[in-house]
Amino acid sequence: MTTFGIIGHPLEHSASAEWFNRMFEAEGIDACYQEYALESAAQVQEMFNEKSFAGVNVTYPYKQTVLSMLDELSPLAKAIGAVNVVDNNHGRLVGYNTDAVGFEASIMQIFQSQNTSTDNLKALILGTGGVSKAVSFVLEKHNIPYNFVSRTKKEYLLYSQLTADIVRQHRLIINCTPLGMFPDINFKPDIAYDGIGSNHILFDTIYNPPITQFLNEGKLRGAKIYNGKMMLVKQAEAAWDKWAYHVNY
Repeated sequence: MTTFGIIGHPLEHSASAEWFNRMFEAEGIDACYQEYALESAAQVQEMFNEKSFAGVNVTYPYKQTVLSMLDELSPLAKAIGAVNVVDNNHGRLVGYNTDAVGFEASIMQIFQSQNTSTDNLKALILGTGGVSKAVSFVLEKHNIPYNFVSRTKKEYLLYSQLTADIVRQHRLIINCTPLGMFPDINFKPDIAYDGIGSNHILFDTIYNPPITQFLNEGKLRGAKIYNGKMMLVKQAEAAWDKWAYHVNY
């Protein structure tokens, strides 16, 4: 049986195993998808040294950590600076980024459904981790200016500097932090929610729970809110495109 999986910590929120194993069963594929809740980079390195998998997804907090552990990066992963898919290609570990594919598909559908013009649209990206790199790559591709918001990195906009006026000026706000993710569902990014109005779009890369505290704050103020479910599915489909050669249908 061919083994795939996901590495990260924590993994209680993840729906990847359910999605892939359901697909394997429906397609009659002799494969399984497992969760590897690895607590340190050393454990990730050990798993990569063993190479006992055909492919793995990479989630928080290892999307940037794994860069130095791989034999090769795709041009897109190299440009973004983060990896969420690893393929074991005959012993060579190759890193890809399909988060960008998933986010682009999601945000473009949102813009189309809301008849939203990107003219004069500015975005705030909450967080500076691996998924934020993919999000910023897509925004740059579509000429949408953005600001990263960080807790500590002074080269970015700090949460302590994020006034209601600044929030008001950025009509697209994307949460790329794990705040509010299951099981810690009562948390949310510390931003000036009073600056959010009905012309805002709030996108949370989290999909479990479907409506995070971040999205609920936007909903209460009339904003359009979207979670990361479509992003999950689209990136998983793109990951499978990298892995399908490992199995016989």
